[in-house]
Amino acid sequence: MKRHDVRWRRLLAALLTMPLLMLAASAYSAPKNLLVLGDSLSAEYGLTRGSGWVALLDKRLQQEKIGAGVTAVINASISGETTIGGKTRLPALLSKHAPDIVIIELGANDALRGLQLSATQANLQALIDMARAAKAKVVLVGMQIPPNYGADYTNKFSQLFPAAAKQNKTALVPFFLKDVADKPALFQADRMHPNEQAQQTLLDNVWPALKPLLK
Repeated sequence: MKRHDVRWRRLLAALLTMPLLMLAASAYSAPKNLLVLGDSLSAEYGLTRGSGWVALLDKRLQQEKIGAGVTAVINASISGETTIGGKTRLPALLSKHAPDIVIIELGANDALRGLQLSATQANLQALIDMARAAKAKVVLVGMQIPPNYGADYTNKFSQLFPAAAKQNKTALVPFFLKDVADKPALFQADRMHPNEQAQQTLLDNVWPALKPLLK
C-alpha cells in the first residue's frame, strides 16, 4: 500500500471518529441551569456568604468539568420557606431561569409550623408537577424531624419524601442531614442549623442523586 494511501485512510478514520468524540464530550458540556428551591438549610443562614453547600456545589461542578463552566446554579432558597411559599414562588422562577434541573429542599418548616401532612404532601406534588411541566428534572431532598414531635407524626413526615419520589419517579436524597443530624459539633449555636463544617457533608448527600441528571 502506498504511503499517501495510508495517510488518507488515517485521516478518514479520524474524521469519522471525531463526531463520536464530540457527542461524548457534549454529554456534560451542554448548558444546564440548576435551580435550588430551599429554606434556611440551603440559604446559608448564619454562614459566611459563599460557604454553603449550594456554593460548594457550583465549585464542584467546575472542578469536575461538568458543564465545562457553562452550568448556572441559581440559589432561590429563603430562610423560613415552606412548601406553600415555594409553590407560590416557583412559577416565576421557572419562567425567569428556565432550569433543566430543580432541587426541592423544602418541608422542614412545614413541620415546625404544624402544617398538616396532607397539605405538605399536596404542596410537594404541586412543586414536582410545576417543574416537570417546565421540562425540568427534579431532585427531591428528603427531610426528617426530631422524635419529640411524636412517633406517628415523625414517621409519617419522613415518609412523605420517598413516597413522592417513588410516585413521580424523581431522584431522591433520602435524608439531607445524614451524618450531620447526630453530630452536635456540626451545628450552629441554635442547634438547628448546620455550621460551615457540615456543608461539605450536605453536598455529599445531594451529589449521588444529582450527578446522573447532569449528563
